[in-house]
Amino acid sequence: MFRHLKGDLFGGITAGIVALPLALAFGVSSGLGPSAGLYGAIFISFFAALFGGTDTQISGPTAPMTAVSMVVIASLVAINDGDVNEALPAILTVFLIAGIIQIGLGLIGLGKYIKYIPYPVVSGFMTAIGVIILVTQLLPAVGYYPKEDANYVGQFMPQAEEVILENILKEEAGEGILVLENFEETIRRAEHITSADMKKEAGILATKNASGVVGTFRVLPRALKNINWLELALTLVTILIIYGFKRITKVIPSTLAALVVVSGAAYGIGLNYRPIERIPSGLPIPNLEIFTGFNLNTITPYIFTALTLALLGAIDSLLTSVVADNMTQTKHKPNKELVGQGIGNSIAAIFGGIPGAGATIRTVVNINSGGKTRLSGMVAGVLLLIVLLALGPIASQIPAAVLAGILVTVGIGVMDYRGLKAIPHLPKDIKVGPLKLSSEVIIMLVVMVLSSIWNLVYAVGIGLVIASLMFMKKIGDITAQRSNVKPLREEAWADEKNIPKRIAEEVFIKHIKGPLFFGSTNEFQQLASQIPNNASTVVIRMGRMQYMDQSGLYAMEDVLQDLKRKDILVLLVNILEQPKYMMERIDIIPELIPHEHIFKNFKSCMAWIGDNLKTEE
Repeated sequence: MFRHLKGDLFGGITAGIVALPLALAFGVSSGLGPSAGLYGAIFISFFAALFGGTDTQISGPTAPMTAVSMVVIASLVAINDGDVNEALPAILTVFLIAGIIQIGLGLIGLGKYIKYIPYPVVSGFMTAIGVIILVTQLLPAVGYYPKEDANYVGQFMPQAEEVILENILKEEAGEGILVLENFEETIRRAEHITSADMKKEAGILATKNASGVVGTFRVLPRALKNINWLELALTLVTILIIYGFKRITKVIPSTLAALVVVSGAAYGIGLNYRPIERIPSGLPIPNLEIFTGFNLNTITPYIFTALTLALLGAIDSLLTSVVADNMTQTKHKPNKELVGQGIGNSIAAIFGGIPGAGATIRTVVNINSGGKTRLSGMVAGVLLLIVLLALGPIASQIPAAVLAGILVTVGIGVMDYRGLKAIPHLPKDIKVGPLKLSSEVIIMLVVMVLSSIWNLVYAVGIGLVIASLMFMKKIGDITAQRSNVKPLREEAWADEKNIPKRIAEEVFIKHIKGPLFFGSTNEFQQLASQIPNNASTVVIRMGRMQYMDQSGLYAMEDVLQDLKRKDILVLLVNILEQPKYMMERIDIIPELIPHEHIFKNFKSCMAWIGDNLKTEE
């Protein structure tokens, strides 16, 4: 590990410097604050490198992981009356479960299967992540915070009153108090509600109403009427430096240059800007309330979200591992990488960090700067810890608008432009009325739109279901086109030529090319009705049918029973191992098809037919 010490040190330090502004920005974007992003970067980077399976991987908070984390954080904060501290143990528990799931995925060897997630789902999701980050940063970019707009918050006072009254009624129900019999108790409790309580609840409702992509567009007109020109200027200057500095040099990360230059200038001049939340000084402390205050009922609705976080982190990390392999001519260990990422995310959650994954840009920077071994990722984590301990108070003076500007560029950069550019050129393989559409485009757009305006987690699930159904339909159609019933004299295979005309008129053949599964059973079941009345025998050639599922098995049984009822003899040729095993399990063999009617090759089958037709004659 220490043979490449110099390269690892320089690579790790450089990657850590690149990670710093992004960690702070992702922490702010998540809703837990900059310290959560920094803690996540420290622990994930160190432990994912230590236990992972990609030597040069640099891990930490990423845009996709942060976007999904936002969903968890916003939901649990809303449940806890807008109090982040109250919701924090439950939030971190969900993150911890996601890390444990990742460890489990690695231990049972699922790392190699992540690659089977369809590209349109990934493309739509990544573009949606970019849209979400970009749009949700519009409000902080112009210095507008809905819960601080008294006029806007005031609109939610009636709803706040309703929510508070509903909470009182729920409390009384939990205590066994019958409201209609003891309405005075309800009035007594209501009298203790202060105007401050009302304003707080209204602020929570206002924030919730203005969250996400739809919420942002809902309040954007108000924001544009109340622009804080200083905040907007800081955001725009940050964006200009990030894009412009790359043209000058790539030695110094442009995000870091923007962070230092704009923050330093704003602080030095003494501008009246809005700083980020204070970053706690000292070592990170474990949040033991995750364990002591564990409540299964609170966590249960978020188990699927935790699974999504785990899978998303796995995909993100393993894609970055492939990039690292291509650059270093090495081969990563996918299952070990998942275990490492899971350990990193689990430890980060215990210390209050947001989840993360392998980060492509940081990994590329590490490799280009000389990083060769896992020590480089550990160095990046240690560097960020040093920054936290030594520069925490200074980092707390960073303008919120600067991080908004950084996140705007992240949102623009994370979109899948390759997938978007391909939309006009993808084959239109679906017909809806007079329109011809591309199934790949439909999947991508469905995931992108639903992720942006509704729910990231559900959108991915729906996208996977649609992609799976469309894939199965395509395979079924292809199998149906290639598997057809023909008399021997028509379009015969090479070994089916020169068959005597008398035999060819009575014997029909079924070529099954490809798997017989639930997507192709409908066409296969039409076999019996396709056989003409003059047929006495059907030969089913199964040498190219590698697989049969349960649906295919019962479809085969139905067809064979139909043919038997019509007194048509069925002969099977070259049954492969898996289909034969399935057919033996439910006694298709030997009850419907005796062993003497099963042949290893077509030649022996034809010889048997010749002999038996002569006998019947």
